[in-house]
Amino acid sequence: MKKLKIYGTLGPACQKAEVLENMFRTGMSGVRLNLSHTTLSQSKEILGQVFQAAQRCKIQPEILIDMIGPEIRTGKRERALILEKGKSYFLSQLRFPDFVKPYCIPGQHVLVDDGKMEIEILDNGQVQVLREGILESRKTVFFPGVQIDCPALTEQDVENLRVAKDYGVTGIMQPFVRGPRDLAHVKKVLDSFGLSLKVLAKIENQAGIDHLESLFPYCDEIVIARGDLGSSIGLCQLPRIQRRIEAACHKHHKPYMVVTEMLDSMQRQPTPTRAEVNDIYDAVIRGASSIMLTGETAKGKYPEEAMRYFCTIAKTALEDRRI
Repeated sequence: MKKLKIYGTLGPACQKAEVLENMFRTGMSGVRLNLSHTTLSQSKEILGQVFQAAQRCKIQPEILIDMIGPEIRTGKRERALILEKGKSYFLSQLRFPDFVKPYCIPGQHVLVDDGKMEIEILDNGQVQVLREGILESRKTVFFPGVQIDCPALTEQDVENLRVAKDYGVTGIMQPFVRGPRDLAHVKKVLDSFGLSLKVLAKIENQAGIDHLESLFPYCDEIVIARGDLGSSIGLCQLPRIQRRIEAACHKHHKPYMVVTEMLDSMQRQPTPTRAEVNDIYDAVIRGASSIMLTGETAKGKYPEEAMRYFCTIAKTALEDRRI
């Protein structure tokens, strides 16, 4: 599988070196660390486990850090909040960041946690739940039809980049890329720290789609990040847009990654669905340069089994891709 890179995401489910070693032996190329939930300095121990496991497998692992960037997330909470359909809650209970409050106007719909939950803003400081779910800490928030101006990198992002070399980071994933200016700023910060890291541009909104080809000179790889992308453009449009991005990347010989819910059911059960198997096979056979698991390895019940299925399906597709 030399021409395909396979990543898992770090988290509580795979923090032991033995688990990571089994994932590397299965075919994992590297790992992703989501810095929306932690920092590099706080992740020293788990990254140490990664390098220990990789050394046993005689692998030089890739370490990708997923920046906070211009994304919007709810705040931390000690206990999850159960949002019941049809019920009203105070907006303050959702713990949205202060900078989005001017956009919380009556009638505005808001998608939470990659669209798993949907609420409508009411006129009395409350919200009504349109699609129920369980709200945990640091979940994504998306305002359909609204452009909220946020900096490309947060102060925490810059600090993480400052120490990235000390932690063996090989690449960064820049979320919610809106245009070449975002990536140019990222490159400028990297240069200021003397860093030569791969830059992966995550396409997660309409602006990223509209400016796709203008991003190519500023990044090493495109990421088709189907979670927030699906929330932004609508789920039924997602397959069409994925194909469009793939076609543009092939035309310009730009590598691309496919990610999000590739084995989502394996967070809860030890075998994948037929649809998930087809999704992975299709992504690889169509020419993806990388594929990645997220919650499946970070917090799922079966991280090793998920990675084994992931690599086996990918290997089958690669064999067919060469025919």
